[in-house]
This record gives sequence, C-alpha cells and structure tokens, in this order.
Amino acid sequence: MTDILVIGSINADLVVRAARFPAPGETLQGSDLATIPGGKGANQAVAAARLGASVAMVGRVGNDSFSSTLVDNLKQNRVDVLHIMRDDSAATGTAMIIVDENGQNSIVLSPGANAKVSPADVESASFSDPSTGSGRRSKLLLLQLEIPTETVLHAARLAKQNGVRVLLNPAPAKEIPDELIALADFILPNETELSLLTGQPVSDVKSAETAARSLVTRGAKVVIVTLGANGALIVDKTHTTHIPSFKVNVVDTTAAGDAFIGGFAVALLNGKSLETAVQYASACGALAVTKFGAQTSLPTKREVEEFLKK
Repeated sequence: MTDILVIGSINADLVVRAARFPAPGETLQGSDLATIPGGKGANQAVAAARLGASVAMVGRVGNDSFSSTLVDNLKQNRVDVLHIMRDDSAATGTAMIIVDENGQNSIVLSPGANAKVSPADVESASFSDPSTGSGRRSKLLLLQLEIPTETVLHAARLAKQNGVRVLLNPAPAKEIPDELIALADFILPNETELSLLTGQPVSDVKSAETAARSLVTRGAKVVIVTLGANGALIVDKTHTTHIPSFKVNVVDTTAAGDAFIGGFAVALLNGKSLETAVQYASACGALAVTKFGAQTSLPTKREVEEFLKK
C-alpha cells in the first residue's frame, strides 16, 4: 500500500536571483542561472517522502535532457516513479523563476508534457485493481492544477469511489467546477489563489475567512488558507481557526506552499488533529523559506522535529 498518491506536474525550475523584479521593457543583471527540480506535483511528492511517507507519483516528462534528471531526483527521494511517462510529443515542463532580495518570487510556467497528463494516465495507476476491487490502495490523493482540469476531476472521482481522501491545492488558480470543490476533503489555497478562485479580494485574515466561506457554500468541506507571515486559517461549515506562523529568516518562498501541503498530508496520515496537522505543516513551510530553491529547500522529518522542539 502507498500512503500518498500524487497526480501532478513535474518541472525543471530555471531560477535566477535579482535585486527586484524588472519593470516592463527593463533588463536587470541577475545571478547565475540555477536549474532545480520542481513542479507542484513533484514538490509535494518529495515533501511528503522526506517526512517519512510512502509516496507514488503519476505524471509526464518529455524525452529531453531534463527528463532523466527529474525522474532520477524523485527516485533518490524515495518516490515511486513507475507511473511517470516519457512523452515524445512534448518537452518537459519548465518554470522560469525570478527571486528578489526579499525572497519573494515571480514565476512563468511552460507546461509542456504536464498538459498531456490524461485520465488514462490516472487509470494506469488506479487506486485498486478493477478486476478484484483490491490492490495498491493509497490513503491520500494530492492534486494540483498544473495538469488538465479534466484529469484532476477524473482522479478525484476515482479516489472517492475507492474511499481515498482528496487534498486539492488549487494552484495555479483557475476556474474549477463545483463538483471538484465538493469532491475534495481539503482545499488548500494561498491568498492569491483563494482570491482568484472566488473572485473576492483577500488581503488579511478576515477577508480570507469570507472568501473561504464562499467555497464552503459551493460544497467545500474544509478550506485551509495559507497566509504567509499571517499564518494559516482553517474554515469549515461551523468553525474558523487561526494558526499563527513561525518567525524565520526568509531566503526564498519557492515551494513553501508545497512543503506545507506535504507536511499537512503526513500529519493527517499520522492521526494528528486538524489544528496540530496545520501547525506541523506551518513548520514545514517555515523551514522551506529559509533555503534557496524548490525541492532543495524541502525539510526532512528530523529537521521539522528539531525545529518544533525549539
């Protein structure tokens, strides 16, 4: 049995640091270019695996120089890559990332092979053997929106049919059907994603609660909003709980949300309460921003435990 199945994106992150983001038409001097394994799906898979979970990944890469590096990196992080396909018709997904002197990032995605991840790919890693109703059943499914929405929706439907809990990270934000919102056991957006998803401004804890409640009215069971330095907010039909953030020195915010989601998933698997799971996830996100890069910044189980002791 696999603890967590991740169906999502696999990217090569092309990262450069600069003093600030360039204005339109402006050229800035930046640091040397770094190529770092990324993609929200792969990041979340590695995040959970480093925290001790058994993780499998479904996705696609191209047949190019990036693909072997990215797949080998997943293997090195103990992620099952049996259901990652090489696509001859598309390049491996890439993300062009600028990181400013405050550690904030600006990202442009080229989806490449991620856009080819299909419902058939999901079937190939089915949650149970259709002939026997048994097999390698996962306990949690992690989904994001860097692959086609129809594939995400198909995966969520299959998960619910097989009694698997669904965690949906609606990133990058786009319009999604109410059916997908209702199928997810947990929806985990950041402020920007929540605002784009709901069409409501989100600038503080109060406005985040209002927007999250609008998702609840559309069928969401539990919405967990990450608010950066303002912590995280848990909203369901009857309660709102605010979890404060940990104070750390911010180097690079890339993959902080993915670290949070991986940590939350692992804490759920370990039977933690919702509030404790979010606190653990917040510690994972806090540690991630203290290092440069996406997967290079994701903390291990020991690092999180030592951080929480302090």
